[in-house]
Amino acid sequence: MTEPKEDTVEKRSLNFIEAIVEEDLQTGRYHGKVHTRFPPEPNGYLHIGHAKAICLDFGIAEKYGGKCNLRFDDTNPIKEDVEYVDSIKEDIRWLGFDWEDREYFASDYFGRLFDFAIDLIKKGMAYVDDQSSDEIASQKGTPTEAGTPSPYRERSVEENLDLFHRMNAGEFPEGARVLRARIDMASPNMHMRDPVIYRILHHPHHRTGDTWKVYPMYDFAHGQSDYFEGVTHSLCTLEFEVHRPLYDWLVEHLKENSYRPRQIEFNRLNLTYTVLSKRVLLEMVKKGYVHGWDDPRMPTLTGLRRRGYTPEAIRNFNDSIGYTKVMANNDIGLLEFAVREDLNKRTSRVMAVLNPLKVIITNYPEDKTEQLEIINNPEDESMGSRTIPFSREIYIEKEDFMEDPPRKFFRLGPGREVRLKSAYIVRCEDFKKNSEGNIVEVYCTYDEATRSGGPEANRKVKGTLHWVSARHALEAEVRLYDRLFNDPEPAGHKDKDPFDFLNPGSLKVITGYVEPSLKEAKPLDHFQFQRLGYFNVDPDSTRGKLVFNRTVPLRDTWSKRR
Repeated sequence: MTEPKEDTVEKRSLNFIEAIVEEDLQTGRYHGKVHTRFPPEPNGYLHIGHAKAICLDFGIAEKYGGKCNLRFDDTNPIKEDVEYVDSIKEDIRWLGFDWEDREYFASDYFGRLFDFAIDLIKKGMAYVDDQSSDEIASQKGTPTEAGTPSPYRERSVEENLDLFHRMNAGEFPEGARVLRARIDMASPNMHMRDPVIYRILHHPHHRTGDTWKVYPMYDFAHGQSDYFEGVTHSLCTLEFEVHRPLYDWLVEHLKENSYRPRQIEFNRLNLTYTVLSKRVLLEMVKKGYVHGWDDPRMPTLTGLRRRGYTPEAIRNFNDSIGYTKVMANNDIGLLEFAVREDLNKRTSRVMAVLNPLKVIITNYPEDKTEQLEIINNPEDESMGSRTIPFSREIYIEKEDFMEDPPRKFFRLGPGREVRLKSAYIVRCEDFKKNSEGNIVEVYCTYDEATRSGGPEANRKVKGTLHWVSARHALEAEVRLYDRLFNDPEPAGHKDKDPFDFLNPGSLKVITGYVEPSLKEAKPLDHFQFQRLGYFNVDPDSTRGKLVFNRTVPLRDTWSKRR
């Protein structure tokens, strides 16, 4: 029996899938083997829901010393593209998983699947139906009423073989004929009522070209591909539970020995304020609601990566919500918490001002610049420290100053003192307004003795502000991303479209200032902007233009809006 890897076994109770796998290992059901697969359709970009399946498929194999295949379910050439294949592989690797040399495609098995279909026809278990899809659907019956057999159900084996070969030769138009499995039109399971297993598609395939004119349906290709690859545990989301009898029926008539893959279903990932329908996501891209599949507001893995989410955070999130048989709508706040928790450990704290107000320290020498030491991350001393410049003129956030502050406002105001982070205590002496009545400059004095290491370095004041030196700060474009939808269940309204709930404030672009140490920051580098949130460098950044994305705020602000 294969023992679980010691370094991957966590001290927690097993989920129900792990319990099944361990029982199979103990009973020798698959001779000590654990072999899973991740079978994406290359018809779009992977999203956070797929990440749950990836973490499970590869995680189970990793935990029990097994293998996990990557198999593309490329059975519908109309919707598929090499672009999606490449993006899927990039996303899986980014999450930290490796399929080694086990990269497969359902199209690898088109010949074997076609031969299996021929074998079913010869055994009287499949027939060609000339009816339209609407006619076939109308004859399926209801869950409480048996279906009506097709008038073509009793065609001879010879006629079915002839027609199926002619279908593949391209003699008939799309939709003219299909191949159906001959099972049971009275089955209580609607999927067993003579399901369609092949349809005609006159469309070149991205791997096989014009070789085929008939293509297998998902249910026909899926289980057989598992069988061909020696998969032991075929993990699917709950909507495939009703497909399992068909999965087993097909494999049973294909198999040449006692081996049969075991399909196990688990709950799919649903998130509040999020839509995970590929159809809707594609429509959002095509209609320009977002700037592409990698828009940081999208729930795609490429979008989340660009926004600054880490693979570790996504894996930790999936571990925290677990795998069960119960459908649930998970609060997106849990995902954002996992991101904060991970970034808190790994990011440097840097100075940035996004809504600048100039402060002039009147008793500080005009030509003087000091280099002040600041710790990179108090959560991890091994990350060391750096120096940042301090000068007579600095920027603070506008909201950190009030002309007539209330009693519990502990930031800057006339006659009030605050500490500038890692620098001095300053006192507001005066301020200036423009012709419109807006405050444009604040005048302060500083206490030199309050610098770190000075005699009054520990003097207490109630407020601490972040800042940047006006002379040395770098201008940056800052993209403030928020949730794409303003309704917790945007796809849950029968009488409304998800797009009716788009959040008009999901993106705000501003100009801010950051400390000069960020000049050499590279795309996707992560930082915590002091008091503002977690940000990362967008790939749009160049040497002449810094662009930052807000990954998440420092705390959940949405819970207060509800």
